Amino acid sequence: MKHEDFIVAPGTKIALKQYDSEYIGHFKHKSEAKHELQEHIEHLTKHQEVLYAQNTFALLIVFQAMDAAGKDSTIKYVMSGVNPQGCQVFSFRVPSAEELDHDYLWRYVKALPERGRIGIFNRSYYEEVLVVRVHPELLNRQQLPPEVKTDRIWESRFEEINNFEKYLSQNGIIILKFFLNVSKEEQKSRFLDRINRPEKNWKFSDIKERAYWDKYMHAYEELFNHTSTVYAPWYIIPADRKWFTRLVVADIICNRLASLKLSYPKVSEVDKKQLLKAKEKLENN
Repeated sequence: MKHEDFIVAPGTKIALKQYDSEYIGHFKHKSEAKHELQEHIEHLTKHQEVLYAQNTFALLIVFQAMDAAGKDSTIKYVMSGVNPQGCQVFSFRVPSAEELDHDYLWRYVKALPERGRIGIFNRSYYEEVLVVRVHPELLNRQQLPPEVKTDRIWESRFEEINNFEKYLSQNGIIILKFFLNVSKEEQKSRFLDRINRPEKNWKFSDIKERAYWDKYMHAYEELFNHTSTVYAPWYIIPADRKWFTRLVVADIICNRLASLKLSYPKVSEVDKKQLLKAKEKLENN
C-alpha cells in the first residue's frame, strides 16, 4: 500500500475532489483485507509495548471528519489490541466556560499524551479553523481582543498550529493526522441507518451541519494546504468503506512507529548483577 496515495505533500495545494472516498486499492472485498488488518493490529500491540517501555516518544493521533465518517469505529478496531494503560482517547465537544476563559489551544495541551503513551484526539484543535470558521459567530464566545478578529485570523491560526506541532515534534511527540474522507451520499446513508436501527438511534446527531457541507469542504482544503508539514503531514483516508479506512490507518500508524526504531531499555551491568542475585534467591527459596 502506497502511503503517498493518501498524504497531502507539504507545500502543495490540493482539492478534495482529487481524492476518491470509495477507493479500496487492489482489494475487491473486505474479506481480503481482514487478515492484513489483524496483522497490523498485532504489530501495533508490539510497537506500543516497546514505546511504553522506552518512555522517550509519545504518539498523538488526530482524527478529523464530517459526522458519520467512522472515527469512533476506526479507533475501536485499530486500537483493539492496545494496552489501555498506554492509550488515552479524548473527544472534544463544545468548549466549557472555563475553557473559553483560556486560549483556544489550552484544553488540547492538557490532554497531550505523556512519553511512552498513545494519545488520540477524536476531533481536535483543528475545530478552531473548521467549525469556528464555518460559524464565525462562535468567535464572539472566545472573548478575543478586537484587533485579533480580522480577516487574517485563520492564517494566523494556521501559523500558530504549525508552530505548536513543530514544538511538539521537536520534543518527542510524533503527530499523525487523519481526515476520514466520507462522501455526502455515504453520510446520508449512514444517518438513515442510525434512524432506522433502534440500537443506533443514540448515535444520531443533528443533520443541520449538512447544509454547510460546501463551506466545510472549503475550510478543510484550506487547512490541508496550510498545515500539512514535514513534521506533521495530513493523510486523507477514503472513508466510504470502513474496513478499508481501518486498514489504511493501521498500516500508517505501524509504519510510523517502526520508523522510530524503538527498543527496550538496556539494563546496566549493576542491574544485571542485581537480577542474578534476585534469581538466585528465588531459586533457593
